[in-house]
Amino acid sequence: MEASKKADGHTLWTLFKTCFVISACTFGGGMVIISMLQKKFVEELKWIGQEEVMDLVAIAQSCPGVMAVNTSIIIGYRIAGVVGALITVAGTILPPMVILTIVSACYVQFRQNRIIALLLKGMQAGVAAVMINVTITMAKSVIKDKKLLSILMLAAASVAVLVFDADIILVILVCGIISGVLS
Repeated sequence: MEASKKADGHTLWTLFKTCFVISACTFGGGMVIISMLQKKFVEELKWIGQEEVMDLVAIAQSCPGVMAVNTSIIIGYRIAGVVGALITVAGTILPPMVILTIVSACYVQFRQNRIIALLLKGMQAGVAAVMINVTITMAKSVIKDKKLLSILMLAAASVAVLVFDADIILVILVCGIISGVLS
C-alpha cells in the first residue's frame, strides 16, 4: 500500500479537519465513523475507491485497537504517507480525548441529567440507521462483483454472526483464509 498523494499543506489540513469533524460529531462506534470516512474520501473527495476502502476497513478491523483509529491511520497513510497517518490519527483521537475528559470530570452530573439521557437514547436510532447504511453499501459492493465465493461467504458470515452469535474476529479470519486458499 503506497501513499498516492504528496503530503502538501492542503491535503494534510483536509485529512486532519475531516477526521477531527467526523470524530467529534459521530456517535455510535467504529462502523459509523467508517461510513462517514467512506462518504468523504470515496464519494466527495474521490481520493480512494469504494473497493479499496473496503479492503482498508478489513485490514483495520483485523488489527488490534480501535477500528475507527486504525481505519483513519490506514487512510491517512494511503493518501499522504507516514505524515498523513500521523495527521489522521491526531484528528481522530483528539475529539474523544477532550470529550471523555470532560465527561469523566462531570460523570455524576451527566448520568443524572434527564435531558442528556434522552438525547443519548434518541441518538441510538440514528446510529442504527447509519450502521444499516454501511452494511447495505458494503454488501452491495460484494454482490456487485458477482463472485460466487464472495457472495456465499457474505451469506455464511451473516448467518454465523446473526444466528449463531459467532465471534466477529473469527468470522473475518475464516473468510480471509477461505478467500486466500480458494481464490
